[in-house]
Amino acid sequence: PDWASYVLGIFVCLNCSGTHRDLPAISRVKSICLDYWEDSLVEVQRGLVLRDQWIRAKYERREFTGENMHLRRGYNSDVLEAILWKKGKNKKAFLKRSFLLSRTEFTLRYFVREDSKVPKAVISMKDLNVAFQPEKIGHAHGLQISYLQQERTRNLFVYHESGQVIVCWFNAIRATQLAYLQRKHPNVPDNELIPQISTCCLKEGYMEKTGPMQWERFKRRWFTLSLRDRKLLYFKTPMDATELGTVFIGTENHSYSVTERSPPAGRRPGRWNWGIVMTTPGREFVFMCEQEQEQQEWMEALQEVISRPMTLQDYANEANLNRRN
Repeated sequence: PDWASYVLGIFVCLNCSGTHRDLPAISRVKSICLDYWEDSLVEVQRGLVLRDQWIRAKYERREFTGENMHLRRGYNSDVLEAILWKKGKNKKAFLKRSFLLSRTEFTLRYFVREDSKVPKAVISMKDLNVAFQPEKIGHAHGLQISYLQQERTRNLFVYHESGQVIVCWFNAIRATQLAYLQRKHPNVPDNELIPQISTCCLKEGYMEKTGPMQWERFKRRWFTLSLRDRKLLYFKTPMDATELGTVFIGTENHSYSVTERSPPAGRRPGRWNWGIVMTTPGREFVFMCEQEQEQQEWMEALQEVISRPMTLQDYANEANLNRRN
């Protein structure tokens, strides 16, 4: 395929690209070779599993021609079950776990053992996000599943040896999320609901962070920025199960801003010196980046969130987070 939808994160052939151009509310396409791709758009396409398996689904397994419709049933079935390898909570080892996705109940459950009757967790589609994370997980078919558990983010890192299986699960979870939104908002058109389902994070990576008094020692933390829920989460490592803290990011009208902090005079080797000041109504956060380019990328990403108008759900999320803190 010579074309790609930078909204859906898929590759398409020339003929299909014309169809996608007729659906601007759902998909927008660019030529892989002839068009300029901004870094943010390249990030959408970085899911190597999705790219590879989309090509295989279309041209090898021919799932979209009607010849092999049984291969697509998993995407839209009421119940989907599989054994996936899941990272242990406090260990680096991956363990086999049984997962069950219910489209009728709008839930994802996983069990410690195949014969378990009681699930380890019951995850609602309401606050779930799924994204390909092959580099972070260290496996070509890796998925990160994130959800809210008692007002805190919980991450599950899973993979399957088969790319077809993991892409089926990715699509099935997204289809279940859409079905949930359709049930919740029956009068809202699909083109307004689709942007609300799982998305890749806007930016993630390491920064150093100090404490609220700003004299505490800087510590390196892994940060993840979400445009959908306006949250900046920070973890000790990229594959932590839960976050150490959360920063809600509102708009300038509500006293949120991000500014550059100039490198200190007499910089010492081995220290990160490219600073960012994130101002909120209750606190001023200071972060340090290793390189100037990283500083600018974080500044642009944070400003993108700040410039986006808040929804009623955003106000509710802000109030819940303030109560928790």
